[in-house]
Amino acid sequence: MKISVKVKPNSKTAKIERISEEAFIANVKASPQDGKANLALIALLADYFNVPKSRITIIRGASSKQKLIEIL
Repeated sequence: MKISVKVKPNSKTAKIERISEEAFIANVKASPQDGKANLALIALLADYFNVPKSRITIIRGASSKQKLIEIL
């Protein structure tokens, strides 16, 4: 499954909001420096979809707020 995620780093709370079937907004507490926000996003998505973190991959947008994520 592939989903589109808009990430908002440096948020006060970590949460995921579903916009449509394949679009989400994710607030993460981590800063975008050194990939910390990407790691926090993967952990948040793993909890939301109840899958291991190893099954989540950032396909496109690793350095952007808009990301394409694949969940196996």
